[in-house]
Amino acid sequence: MTADHVTDDTCPAQARSVARGRILLVDDEQAIRSALGRALRAEGHTVDFAETGSDGLRQAMAGSYDLVILDLLMPGTDGRTALRQLLRDRPAQAVLVLSCLADVKCKVECLELGARDYLTKPFSLAELLARVHTQLRGEGLGAVIRVGELRLHVGRMEADIGRGPTPLTRLEFLVLRELMEHAGQSVSRGRLLASVWGLDFEPGSNIVGVCVRRLRTKLGDHIIRTVRGEGYQLATR
Repeated sequence: MTADHVTDDTCPAQARSVARGRILLVDDEQAIRSALGRALRAEGHTVDFAETGSDGLRQAMAGSYDLVILDLLMPGTDGRTALRQLLRDRPAQAVLVLSCLADVKCKVECLELGARDYLTKPFSLAELLARVHTQLRGEGLGAVIRVGELRLHVGRMEADIGRGPTPLTRLEFLVLRELMEHAGQSVSRGRLLASVWGLDFEPGSNIVGVCVRRLRTKLGDHIIRTVRGEGYQLATR
């Protein structure tokens, strides 16, 4: 694998407590499949491979994987099409997108489709392994965050304000969780861009405002206040 793809800065194996799982790695580059396969197996994971989106989709639908690591640019069925079809039929499947596409629109689309995480190439092998560990660990998936009348079910990505559970997209869930974790405080657009989209710059479109409007449509206009000149604040009453 070339340095253009990955930096091998992993920590010593004994320094980590690793949750082991069955992983499907879908990527058309042999170098990436070989290097990541070795690293994941060294962590104790079971790894299967697919070279195309269609093969990856078929294997993911036929098997039972704790995590699918999915490239986007592949011959035949591309990764976005495979992601859409997979999560349409298996919405609970954990998928980590690994792609050279770093534009905001692509990240947002994949997260909206239901991907759990998105990592761009080139990437640090240590960071990839840490993100894999986070997905397999599944900490807090059964948790419920409560603020006033609002309940956020973490594992199911559902919100409830007393009228029954309302499904949320991945981005809606992340924005609402950030606001709930800072209930009573104003959360700036910059903070939301950094924590939810992983951006440290304004993308040139009001992606935060669009997501907030969707949450208001689903949960009620009163649930999120706009604080002029500051950002957004969760209504606690």
